Amino acid sequence: MSDVFVIGAGIHAFGRHDALSGLDQGELAVRAALEDSGLVWDDMQFAFGGSSASGSADALLPRLGLSGVQFINVANGCATGGSAMLSAYWAIKSGEFDVGVAVGFDKHPRGAFNAQPEHWGLPTWYGETGMMLTTQFFGMKIQRYMQLHGISARTLAMVAEKAFANASLAPHAWRRTPVDLETILQSETINDPLTKYMFCSPSEGGVALILASEKKARELGRADVKIMSAAVRTRPEGSFEVFAPSLRVERGRAPTELAAEAAFAMAGVGPEDIDVAQLQDTESGAEVMHMAENGFCKDGDQERMIRDGETRLGGKLPVNTDGGCIACGEPVAASGLRQVYENVVQLRGAAGARQVEDARIAYSQVYGAPGLSAVAILGRT
Repeated sequence: MSDVFVIGAGIHAFGRHDALSGLDQGELAVRAALEDSGLVWDDMQFAFGGSSASGSADALLPRLGLSGVQFINVANGCATGGSAMLSAYWAIKSGEFDVGVAVGFDKHPRGAFNAQPEHWGLPTWYGETGMMLTTQFFGMKIQRYMQLHGISARTLAMVAEKAFANASLAPHAWRRTPVDLETILQSETINDPLTKYMFCSPSEGGVALILASEKKARELGRADVKIMSAAVRTRPEGSFEVFAPSLRVERGRAPTELAAEAAFAMAGVGPEDIDVAQLQDTESGAEVMHMAENGFCKDGDQERMIRDGETRLGGKLPVNTDGGCIACGEPVAASGLRQVYENVVQLRGAAGARQVEDARIAYSQVYGAPGLSAVAILGRT
């Protein structure tokens, strides 16, 4: 089985781009990744790609070249990008292919995500209660977590304040203007305890990664960023996730816990070895909860860690160094790949003012409905 390397990474800036379609942004991301790798489209042996709101990802083919390449469309909620990369990783690790691309792009309308319950195996009444509106679910979930583990509203605001500060240093981020703590705390409440600056917004963007076997990467002189592990897990019995119609007294484990444990075991490292992390932050509460679910702390320890600046640039474990979903927004199929893109940039030492000093091992975790999580650990060789 072959080791797998990221030899090219391309991104189209997230945000709002009225003159461009989602497909345009996906194409631009692939072309940027190809240029970064030094290869051309005809060199690609396969592609895995996803789009939630911009049509089929394989609509890129007439634009990039009708080369007969194997192209498989991927759909896995907010973990679509992470799942596309995992598929590409497996394809190369198995020895079947030497080089290929994972791509994700989207262009969502303004407003909140509000899915149809029937599409998720739920009765109509569940949507009529408002629970398909994800802001309401996330508000309820973090409210419960705060009461159980002593997390304050100020801590939620500090997560968002960090996001906007980091995004001001990231050219691909959408909201690049810092927002102060009190403005975040006093802004309009969307779903208690979350204010409008604590949420991500549906947005636009595209990301592509070129993956290669060790043999191919060394031939090209690009064996500098290795995928140490990648894992996807779904919700076990009793887990309380997006679109869950009930909450059990005896809670099951979270899919993120399972994916994290699998990825750490495969990579042969632990949470203490991670130098930089990108965690799903659909809103401030998600980042807080995912810090524990990914094994970086115990429930409740986030209050001290965030207060002491441990997750900021220059801290013990910088989290969401490009502003995460809160500042970049979430084009669903591109979101997980953005995290990996940011980690590639960090491991290459090319992140400029947001660079994490001597970053050698980088972690990413993306979470999607109705309860699945994708984790990838990358290392600098």
